Amino acid sequence: MEQSKVTLEIWGWVKSLLIGLAIALFIKIFIFSPYTVQGASMEPTLQNEERLFVNKFTAFTDSFNRGDVIIIKRPEETERYVKRIIGLPGDTIQMDNDQLYVNGEKIEENYLQENRLAAKQQSMKLTEDFGPIEVPTGNYFVMGDNRLVSMDSRNGLGFIEESTIIGKAQFVMMPIKKMRFVEK
Repeated sequence: MEQSKVTLEIWGWVKSLLIGLAIALFIKIFIFSPYTVQGASMEPTLQNEERLFVNKFTAFTDSFNRGDVIIIKRPEETERYVKRIIGLPGDTIQMDNDQLYVNGEKIEENYLQENRLAAKQQSMKLTEDFGPIEVPTGNYFVMGDNRLVSMDSRNGLGFIEESTIIGKAQFVMMPIKKMRFVEK
């Protein structure tokens, strides 16, 4: 009689652990996942080695917007990239005299103020002129915030297929002193 109580107690703990693991796995695969920033392409918005929570659920709901910071994983590569969406499918993108235009409309990029000042001090443009470029259906045009060093849609990554977007960067969790939401 005593052994069956112990067996039932152990089985109860095993079921609880299995259910907990299944829930954690579901959350990691479909909802949130950690990501570590590698490199300087998103500075000062995101710093090298910061740890992020990535909202993967957005990849299933097609809710990407201009300005979102996303994580990309291309099938032919092992590396992941963190970039900002600049152009949506069907948009026409142009950079003229360090000013972004989307569909002919001037776009303010307040997150670039610090980098623009640094480029100006070096007598450089932060972003070289290009375009107009039309973003194909099912694709996005992305750039890093630190455009002087960023490999992005302008110079190596090309257009980003929607299927390669893992999710949106939502929250910086490490280092703890720099915890914050990722701003658009």
